[in-house]
Amino acid sequence: MMRARRIGVTALAVLAIVGASPGWAQAQPASETRQLAQSADSEELPPDWSVTGEGPARKLVWRSDERVPMGDARVEFYAGDRLLGHPAQAKDGRTFRLGLDGVRLDSVQDLQVRAAGRRLDGPEADSGSSSGARSGVTLPQRLPANQVDPGKPGAYRTVTGEYDLAPVRLPGFAEPVEMRAVVVAPKGAEGRRPLALFLHGRHFTCYTPQGDITGDWPCAAGGKPVPSHRGYLRDQRLLASQGYVTVSISANGINGQDWQADDGGAQARSSLVRQHLARWADWSAHPGTAPAAVRQAPRADLSRVLLVGHSRGGEGVNRAAMDSLYPAPADQDGYRGPVRWHIRGTVLIGPTIFGQNPVPDVPSMTILPGCDGDVSDLQGEVYVDGTRRVSNGAALHSAVYVVGANHNFFNSEWTPGQAVAPADDDFWDDEEQRDPVCSPGTRTRLTADQQHKAGATYIAAAARLFVAGDDRVRPLLDGSERRAPSADPARVLTHAVGARRGAGFLPDGKVTVSGAKLCSAVDPSSAKACLSSETAGGSPHFAQWETDREPGRRAVALRWSAAGSATRVSPDRSLSLSGSKALALRVIVPPNTTGTQLDVSVTDAAGRHRTLGRVKVDGLPGSDRTSSYWAREVRVPVGADDAAALDLKHIKSLELTPRTRSGRAWLMDAWAWQPGTAQVREAQLPRVDIGRLKVKEGDSGVRTYQVPVRVSGQGSGQVRLFVSDPVTGKVTDRLVAVRPGAQTIDVPVKVEGNPRYGYDTGHYVFVKAVRTAVVGAHLGGVTVENDDPMPTVSVTPVAGRVTEGRPLKWRVSLSAVADAEISGTYVLLPVTEGRELSTKDVDPRWLEETAGASPDPERPLSKLDGFLLWVNVEAGKKSAELQIPTVKDQVAEQSESVRFQAADDSGAPLPGAPVITGTVLDAS
Repeated sequence: MMRARRIGVTALAVLAIVGASPGWAQAQPASETRQLAQSADSEELPPDWSVTGEGPARKLVWRSDERVPMGDARVEFYAGDRLLGHPAQAKDGRTFRLGLDGVRLDSVQDLQVRAAGRRLDGPEADSGSSSGARSGVTLPQRLPANQVDPGKPGAYRTVTGEYDLAPVRLPGFAEPVEMRAVVVAPKGAEGRRPLALFLHGRHFTCYTPQGDITGDWPCAAGGKPVPSHRGYLRDQRLLASQGYVTVSISANGINGQDWQADDGGAQARSSLVRQHLARWADWSAHPGTAPAAVRQAPRADLSRVLLVGHSRGGEGVNRAAMDSLYPAPADQDGYRGPVRWHIRGTVLIGPTIFGQNPVPDVPSMTILPGCDGDVSDLQGEVYVDGTRRVSNGAALHSAVYVVGANHNFFNSEWTPGQAVAPADDDFWDDEEQRDPVCSPGTRTRLTADQQHKAGATYIAAAARLFVAGDDRVRPLLDGSERRAPSADPARVLTHAVGARRGAGFLPDGKVTVSGAKLCSAVDPSSAKACLSSETAGGSPHFAQWETDREPGRRAVALRWSAAGSATRVSPDRSLSLSGSKALALRVIVPPNTTGTQLDVSVTDAAGRHRTLGRVKVDGLPGSDRTSSYWAREVRVPVGADDAAALDLKHIKSLELTPRTRSGRAWLMDAWAWQPGTAQVREAQLPRVDIGRLKVKEGDSGVRTYQVPVRVSGQGSGQVRLFVSDPVTGKVTDRLVAVRPGAQTIDVPVKVEGNPRYGYDTGHYVFVKAVRTAVVGAHLGGVTVENDDPMPTVSVTPVAGRVTEGRPLKWRVSLSAVADAEISGTYVLLPVTEGRELSTKDVDPRWLEETAGASPDPERPLSKLDGFLLWVNVEAGKKSAELQIPTVKDQVAEQSESVRFQAADDSGAPLPGAPVITGTVLDAS
């Protein structure tokens, strides 16, 4: 059970203990720097991984070779496809630590570090493994110009100013958060004007004139806050010229502390947004109380508010829209005043959506950057897909895919050459392996100015549609294949759900499929998943959530090797296409493919069949590093001839028949479509929030606790509840009805007490809205805290004086059996008398395997750099053996000895720990 290890070899599960004479033991604090190893009969961690600390301080650590930029995608540790948790990033930018209390870590064979589905600790999938025909990268065709161009500046000149108010306290954050903003407004505009509020995402918080950057808050002496909130001035000026009052708020205080929040800071950002809106409501009512920057602007009309959020700021403004309609639990919320505003829509730029909890009844436009190197899985697509059939469907939810755009350049303060603080291109470029789509200089990649211009144009389009109600802009956002010339030369593609779309063929619902298969958006099985893990590149539609398999998210996967093989999709009840102008389909084809053709047909309840038309679908430009399996919206007309031939009120099936020789496609959905924008009325919906409860294990008996699940709001709905088993890791789910008057959901957790030392255990619960409900805090559960002391440790010699060729042995014993592995490390000390055991006195294979050293040149064992002896006592056992194997030589020599002492977490001798010795006698 003994292994000796040098610092630099890593461990599975380590609780630092101290070798001692009988009856002496001491537990050590968690390590911040050193790496440890595990027992010989256990698995080794991959390079750059370690486990440090003890008990509640035990941490799984990964260290990157290079600094990892502070971004918006949440860094996650995985074991295979199972999420372990979200580590905290150290100040060096390279080290990430995950507390292992309550985390089950059975195997380390496939530890991974991911951010938005992208591997940070190893190579991505081989691009040659992609399924489907793939050709060279081609730009999408240039679309016809829309009849109006929202990117053209308006008639107003603009005025700019800033305000800086007293900071606010937010729940869960130790430091107050700033109330700072830049205001850009139309000059000379009459009457009250609509308000557009911008919220930046997660970025470095502080910088120095010497170029140092940190994620601290508040900034240290000599540091300055990164002015991320000033990065949207171009967008603000465009909107202000068109008559909008705009404000962009700073959120560095959240960015510097959100690592400790289960939701990544979404609730805190919502609170900050609403704190600012409350001030604007005050200033609109009482202009004389406003700061100078606000007094020089027209009064804001708080009944017409547009929220614009970038990255985690996108998730923040989505939550702000939710909290404005369906209040958050008071103990979680940083704003508890009245809602004196009406949010007409949201713009979400490369957003995160960790909770996968979009607001169904607030119109949204989500910009998906095709070369996003931060939120690279483009999970923001869930703001579209995740709203389907959740509420009444009147709100338009649009996805805007910008080919060649990265994550950062929508903000000028995150753009090299424009930012006052250090900045970089988030799409990392390797000069030796340039990406065919996203490396700078490729014909698909946009420059920073081209990208920002396209972003400003589409932000203005959303404002004009959601706030001003100008339906002429809708074709730019709803998949009608029109372009805004102001965004040129960017290629911008869109699709949408909601608005005046009617009945839909939705694979997520109750359907039967023939000629193809229903695939799962998230499933570890390649046979069930819509895209296997070996596929080069990814799909925004299939972004992973809290679990490695998720029921209720599906698509129809088509694969054919000859034209004419039809796929039929039949819902459980007939659908009506009556009154619609077209059938709109969202269809994915593999990236870089062109000319996929499908005939689209329907059959009515009487069995009459009719082909409505043929669609052609091209893939997006893509590589193994992009999420380009994205649905294109295509439409076939529904006319008077179809109405005469079919009973359009009772359509029982949809058929897709390929007309190209071979290929693949995925049907996301199909909808009865009409032009126009529907009037949006926010439904009264119940809201579900999951809390977290911490309890002590106890010494005996079984206690039952309830996961704190809170239900608020009005009406009834349905959510899907997921419960993770802390022992097996298996996730079970069930549909739960949420009814009026109910204030909780029953989620019992049984806790069995015992007097044995062990790790904390986490029982995790997460939830997602299914029908007529919204979800705020999606993740919580019960943490069972160990309340038993660690056993004391004793070390006694088994063979402490041996003849060369025999192993030195010591027994490490515990005072009691533990439910957790107990591990200890020992540092070699120079001997004080006589000769010291050297590299030529021990088994050379053992030396190489454990210390990474060779016998030559001969040197004392204590001189080996970072060399530690390590021992592990397995859970359920009381002892383990520590060994040093020696070799017999032909040289007559005096006896040799070894000395070692318990090590602290830096690998140094622990003061006060007893010294353990062993002696090897000459055999000649």
